[in-house]
Amino acid sequence: MREESHSVTPERNPWTVLTALLVGYFMVVLDMTIVAVANRSIMAGLDADVSQVVWASSAYLLTFAALLLVAGRLGDRFGPKNVYLAGLAVFTAASLWCGWSPTIGSLIAARAVQGVGAALLTPQTMAVITRIFPSSRRAAAMSLWGGVAGLANLVGPLLGGVLVDGLGWGWIFFVNVPVGVVGFILAARLVPVLPGHGHGFDVPGVMLSGIGMFLLVVGIQEGGGRHWDVWTWAVIGAGAALLVVFVVHQSRTTGEPLLPLGLFRDRNFALASVAVAAVGGAVAALMVPLYFYLEAVRGMPGAQAGVVVAPMAVVAIVCVPLVGRFADRLHPRVIPAAGFALFALTLLWFTMLMTPDAPVAVFLVGAALTGAANAFIWPALAATATHSLALHQAGAGSGAYNAIRQVGSVLGSAAISAILAHRIAAHGLEGAAAGLETAGTGEVGDATAGPASAKAAFSSALGESLYLPIALLLLGLVASVLFHRKGATALPEQTTTPAERRQTVL
Repeated sequence: MREESHSVTPERNPWTVLTALLVGYFMVVLDMTIVAVANRSIMAGLDADVSQVVWASSAYLLTFAALLLVAGRLGDRFGPKNVYLAGLAVFTAASLWCGWSPTIGSLIAARAVQGVGAALLTPQTMAVITRIFPSSRRAAAMSLWGGVAGLANLVGPLLGGVLVDGLGWGWIFFVNVPVGVVGFILAARLVPVLPGHGHGFDVPGVMLSGIGMFLLVVGIQEGGGRHWDVWTWAVIGAGAALLVVFVVHQSRTTGEPLLPLGLFRDRNFALASVAVAAVGGAVAALMVPLYFYLEAVRGMPGAQAGVVVAPMAVVAIVCVPLVGRFADRLHPRVIPAAGFALFALTLLWFTMLMTPDAPVAVFLVGAALTGAANAFIWPALAATATHSLALHQAGAGSGAYNAIRQVGSVLGSAAISAILAHRIAAHGLEGAAAGLETAGTGEVGDATAGPASAKAAFSSALGESLYLPIALLLLGLVASVLFHRKGATALPEQTTTPAERRQTVL
C-alpha cells in the first residue's frame, strides 16, 4: 500500500493539532485514577458498599480495555478525526451522567459508557500523530503525548482529593464537561480530516478480542473480593483462552486482521509494548500501598495525601519538555532505561521509608524523583513504539499499544491487592482482609487501629508489597536496554513540501 502524504496544510501547524487532541486524551487517562480518593464519599452519598463502589472503577476499565483494539481499527476505516470526536462526545456526556447519578447502579452504568468513549478516543491520538508528523519530529511529538499520559496518571489522585474535599464527589466528573466541550470545539476546528484506508472489518476478531479481554479483566478485578476461587480462575482461564484463539485467528486471517501480528516483528514495538505494560502495572501497583500508607498509617485526609504525592506531577511537567528536546538525539534505549532505573531505585528507597514516623519531607523528595523517572519513561516508550509504524497500521498499532498498557495497569492493580493481603497476613495482623478491602475508601482497617506495634507491622507489610512494582520496573528496564537504533525511514515527510516541513519545527 502506498503511504499518503501529510494532510496537514502549511497553515495548520501539527503542534497545534496535537495540543487540541491532548485535551481529550488527558481527561480519559486522568479518569483512570481520579476516582481512587472519592470512593468513601461515593459510598456515603449513594449508600453503596465496598464491592459496589469498586465496580464504579472496574466498569470504566473493563470497557476501556476491551474496546481499544476495535476502536483503533474504526479510526483506520472511518478516519481518526471522526472517531475521536465521537469518543469525546460520548465521554463528555457520560461524565455529566456520572455526576448526576442518583444510585450506585446508575453510576456504574455511566462509568461503563465513559469507558466506551475513552476507548474510541485514545487510539486516534497516536494515529493522528503518526500521520501528520515526519519521522524527524515524531519522537518529540510522542514524547509530549506519552508525558501527558504519565502526568494524568499522577495528577488524578491529587485533583480528585481537592475536588472531593472542596465540592463533593460529583465534581470529579462535572469538571470533565466544560473541558470536553472546549476539547470538542478545538478538535473540530484544528484537527485535519484524514481519510480512512477502507479496511475490511474482522468481525470474528472483534468478538474474540472483546469477549476475551472482558472476561480476563472481570476475573482480575473480582479475584481479590472472591479470594481467587474456582469461578475467578475459570473466568480468567476462559478469557486467556479466547485471547489465544484470537491470536491464532489473526495469524490465519488473509484479509485485514484486527491486530496485524506483523507489528510485533518490529523489535522496538514489541519491546516497547512489554515496557509500557510493565510501567503501567508498576504505577497502578504503587498507588495502592502508597495512599494506604499516607491515609491509614499517617492519618492524612485525601487532599493532604495528594499534596505529598504532588511533586510527581510537578516534576513531570517540568521534565517532559526537556525529554522531548533530547529524544531525537540519543539512542532510544538511553532515556527510558534511565527512567526505569531511577523509578526502581526510588521505590526501593520507599520500602525503607515506610515506617510510622518517617519524615514526610523525604516522601516529597521521593515523589519528585518518581516524577522525573516517569517523564523519562512514558514519552520515550511512545516515541520508540511508533517510530517505524506504517501509516496504514497507525490505528491498529496505537490500539494495540494502548490496550497492552491498559491490561498492564489492571494486572498491576489486581496483583498488588493479593500481595498486600499476603504480606499483612504474614505479619499476623487481625482483620487484614477486611482492612485491605477498604483501601482507597479512606477507611482504616483493624490492623491500624491498635497499638504502635500494629502500625509498625502494617507499615512493613506495605513497604514489602512495593517489591512487586520494583520487579515490574526491572522488567521494563531489561526491555528498554534491548531497544536498537532505527535508521532513517521512508516515511511521508519525503513527499511534503519544504513549507510543510517547516511547520513541524517548534
